[in-house]
Amino acid sequence: MAVIELTADNFEQVVTGNSTVFIDFWAPWCAPCRSFAPTYEAVAVENPDVVFAKVNTEEQQSLAAHFQIRSIPTLMIFRDQIIIFSQAGALPKTQLQEVIEKAKSLDMDKVRAEIAKQQQA
Repeated sequence: MAVIELTADNFEQVVTGNSTVFIDFWAPWCAPCRSFAPTYEAVAVENPDVVFAKVNTEEQQSLAAHFQIRSIPTLMIFRDQIIIFSQAGALPKTQLQEVIEKAKSLDMDKVRAEIAKQQQA
């Protein structure tokens, strides 16, 4: 599957309409972002069951501000509309694939139970 561009207009629809969404917050002037792009795109092709998306932080400043993006690239994974991973910095292909596999295997019932427990405290 191709990597899709996320904007303020389609962000909610993409995140709520898909089980797993992997997002790369990037900017055109960012050299590490540009060098990471081919790796991100290659892993996207290898994982058609995951939606891979990119947010251009220059064009989508409201999204970048909402998610408090302070450095780029920043990678974020939503699973069932819950952020389960957020990390600044590009990852090598093997690590990126490991993160995706862990995200896929996560027991979301346990995650929701932990969130509920923390909200009660």
